[in-house]
Amino acid sequence: MKLIIAMIQPHKLPDVKKALFQAEVHKMTVTNALGCGQQKGYYESYRGVDIEVNLLKKIRLEIAVNENFVQRTVDAVIRGARTGEIGDGKIFILELSECIRIRSGERGKHAIG
Repeated sequence: MKLIIAMIQPHKLPDVKKALFQAEVHKMTVTNALGCGQQKGYYESYRGVDIEVNLLKKIRLEIAVNENFVQRTVDAVIRGARTGEIGDGKIFILELSECIRIRSGERGKHAIG
C-alpha cells in the first residue's frame, strides 16, 4: 500500500480529477495549501506598499492506493497537472503501513478498496 501526495496548481484540479477518474482512481482527499518552491513568489502593491507574496496557493491531493494502482495514479496526476512550466508541482510516494476502514474494521489492502 502507498500514500501518494501531490501538490498541484489550483486551476489544474479539474484536469487531474478527470485523468484520475479515467484511470479508475476515484478516492482522494483534496486540501487547499500554501507553499513556495522554485517559483519564489511575486511582488504586488497594496495601497502603495510593495508586498512580497512568496506563499502561493496550491492544492494537496492525498490518494491511498494498493500496489497495482501506484503507477497509473502517478501517470494520471502527471497527465492532468503538467503544463511544462515551473510550479507544476510535486508527487511524493510514501509507504503506507496500515489502513483501517472505520465502518467495518477491515484492514490493509481491503480497507483501501
